[in-house]
Amino acid sequence: MTVRPLRFIGDPVLRTPCVPVTSFDAALSALVTDLLDTVELPGRAGLAANQIGVSLAAFSYAVDGQVGYVVNPRLVATDGQYDGEEACLSVPGVHAPRLRARFARVEGVDVDGRPVAVEGTGELARCLQHETDHLRGELYIDALTGERRRAALRMLRNAPSGIRDRV
Repeated sequence: MTVRPLRFIGDPVLRTPCVPVTSFDAALSALVTDLLDTVELPGRAGLAANQIGVSLAAFSYAVDGQVGYVVNPRLVATDGQYDGEEACLSVPGVHAPRLRARFARVEGVDVDGRPVAVEGTGELARCLQHETDHLRGELYIDALTGERRRAALRMLRNAPSGIRDRV
């Protein structure tokens, strides 16, 4: 089991769009294993490769007993609205209500390049959208507006100095 250290807000890798995976080899298998091992710690729902410092388009998820990963994911369908608290491993100590689609479908491939699709509602839909945002170099706080944004920025300013100093 390899749990990889996380990258935090302020690290440029989180703001750089990830590149598509083109080599389906042992290195990709090892990356996916690390993503799965790292996301399965308690309190975690999703993890994009750039959150562990790898700029490849892949993420893992562990939501409501569903665990998996997608390589080269594309968000292909959304529907409805779902408002609820959202947080991010790379922005510790900050959470905010964020409007997302109630339903989301992601398509991509597995470690062998075979097509896969993951779809879900509620928190799984939130996770799929959150992780595909990461792969485009976006953080969930970027889309917050008004009082939600102000509250999140206050939390960030009050975060432990190691995190706050990176912003």
